[in-house]
Amino acid sequence: MRFDNAVFEYAAGTSAQLRASDLPEIAFSGRSNVGKSSLLNRLLGRKSLARVSASPGKTVTVNFFRLQNCRFVDLPGYGYAKVSHSEKQRWAELVEGYFQSGRDLRLAVQLIDMRHPMTAQDAQMLSFLTESGIPCAVALTKSDKLNKSERETMFMTHCEAITKLGAIPVVPFSATKGEGAEELRRVIERALEERPC
Repeated sequence: MRFDNAVFEYAAGTSAQLRASDLPEIAFSGRSNVGKSSLLNRLLGRKSLARVSASPGKTVTVNFFRLQNCRFVDLPGYGYAKVSHSEKQRWAELVEGYFQSGRDLRLAVQLIDMRHPMTAQDAQMLSFLTESGIPCAVALTKSDKLNKSERETMFMTHCEAITKLGAIPVVPFSATKGEGAEELRRVIERALEERPC
């Protein structure tokens, strides 16, 4: 599968703007500022296909990227404290609308900052995915920010927490150095091959 021919297709700011699902989809979710845009750009071999912002909470739409045989879906980040209550409600309606719109969702990649323990919202999102029967994987972002011993400790901490939810692949990932990119691509390819379109 080629990852380097992706194009931005469209953005949906409300669930009513979501188009019908006609290709398998790979969704990416996580907290604001966890590095979703950087991860997507690294996976797709592009520098700025997904826009990276210095300010968290900037992805406020569901963004669709078309590849040859699937779509990557960038969900808006959650957990940014400075977002208004009405904006949080809009986020919830939009994300719930995405998951409830009968999509051909092959995999959800949950991003978690490797430097910190999983938050309650991260755990809630993973629980939702597993309880909904959605195959998922975890990308532990910003792995290059830790030294070797910190990295080993945090990797074990995350694996222990994630294992309680099921057999979920866990991939340390660095958008800066490229660590984990090939492994995550293989996880995505396997998810697409399990139920060929």
